[in-house]
Amino acid sequence: MAASEKTLEQNIASQVSPNSRPIDLVHLSKQSLGDPGLEDEILHMYDQMVLNQMSRIRESLDVDDILFCLHGLKGASAGVGANNVAALAKAAEGEMQTNKVLSHECLADLRMGVEEVRYYIAELLGE
Repeated sequence: MAASEKTLEQNIASQVSPNSRPIDLVHLSKQSLGDPGLEDEILHMYDQMVLNQMSRIRESLDVDDILFCLHGLKGASAGVGANNVAALAKAAEGEMQTNKVLSHECLADLRMGVEEVRYYIAELLGE
């Protein structure tokens, strides 16, 4: 495992808690240098990316394509502070690498995490 992946895993694990918000707004603010307009733009782009990646994950039969989508989802989620989705995508990525298929439970957990974060984004953006 590369050092950057290990750091990402440690970062995700240390930030996920049952009582945390779907998006760590302090982390997002740091990523956007405190610019509210940039935060909104990042959230819009992330929301669209998550929607597209989940669609590809559900529809694809190609293991490499699903792994690619899960890896991208994990990184993008960690980048915006959606730590629960990042952790769920990491778990799904591990399951996919091991079993070459996602269990219904794993996919349902990921879908629920994504729905929660998308709902939260809609609330933040007043949509």
